Amino acid sequence: MLWNGSTSGGRLRLAAATETDSGRHVLVVGGAGYIGNVLVRRLLAAGHRVRVLDKLIYDHGAAIAGVFEEPGFSFVHGDVRLDADVEAALEGVTDVVLLAALVGDPVSKKYPELTREVNVEGAKRVFEASRRHGVGRFIFTSTCSNYGLRESAEPATEESELAPVSLYAETKVEFERFLLESGWDGDPCTTVLRISTAYGISQRMRFDLTISEFTRTLATGKELLVYDADTWRPYCHVQDISAAIATVLDAPVESVRNEVFNVGHSDENYTKRMVVEAVQGHLGGAGKLSFHEGGVDPRNYRVSFEKIEAALGFEARCRVPVAVGRLVEAIRDGAFPDVEQRPIFYSSHTIPGEDAAAAARAGED
Repeated sequence: MLWNGSTSGGRLRLAAATETDSGRHVLVVGGAGYIGNVLVRRLLAAGHRVRVLDKLIYDHGAAIAGVFEEPGFSFVHGDVRLDADVEAALEGVTDVVLLAALVGDPVSKKYPELTREVNVEGAKRVFEASRRHGVGRFIFTSTCSNYGLRESAEPATEESELAPVSLYAETKVEFERFLLESGWDGDPCTTVLRISTAYGISQRMRFDLTISEFTRTLATGKELLVYDADTWRPYCHVQDISAAIATVLDAPVESVRNEVFNVGHSDENYTKRMVVEAVQGHLGGAGKLSFHEGGVDPRNYRVSFEKIEAALGFEARCRVPVAVGRLVEAIRDGAFPDVEQRPIFYSSHTIPGEDAAAAARAGED
């Protein structure tokens, strides 16, 4: 069944049940994004009906164009800040995965007001509406950036102190706390996933994230400036992040209710220097490099992923050196010929129209 009905934000195509229907209808908020479009395909392949709510602020609808004809898929072009869009998206849904956010330090610093509106107020709106609609499970993708600048060399666990050093991480911590405080009060069953820095090839590729940025810069013969090369980060492939979310959806409620899980693998903690070396290993050591200290990003943390493996049996399978090699091949084979022409699609630093809107608001003050 295909039915087009208007919502305040766009068009809604209702999902039809299929012979392989699992009985689960998952709303992926932000499902056209770098991680989201990968997750959507995994959930559809598992026999779930899937709806996406996405405002497509980076003109990235092409990332999910290929699934519009899939049985069980539906789409709401809408905004988490608008009640009507959220209500339309939740109609008939059994579970919610909240990915949508202004992601990363640069964009949150550039648009602080919008960041709070989306990452905190919009997230709360989606959660409260999910509760009213009787949603069974609510999975929130937070970030390992919440650990910020760690004094200890020991990997951070889910119980470690949170020390956000950016507005982006602050908003994630704020909604985490709201969600966990609400999580024992009946349904939905809530779970927080602190995601490592994502990497890997996606239909909505991003070249503003560390591994993909380093790889493309060196593979295209440009000079790479690396700040604070010996600071640590955990990384996780988009396929593994999607697998972790799917694992939580399928896990027994008692194993995931009101729980926090770091998502990644202990072998995937790397310094920036180690990432550079992994890239150079596929380039025969070539590449123009310049190392500097005192960058604007002070984060430095390693993370433990023992809890998710012990509790849910989940183990990330991809590894940076292998994925970097595949990305180098893709870049050299012309898979991304339009990066310079479409910077908005391939990064999340600038929101089309938002600068003009901010300037107009400033002019009214």
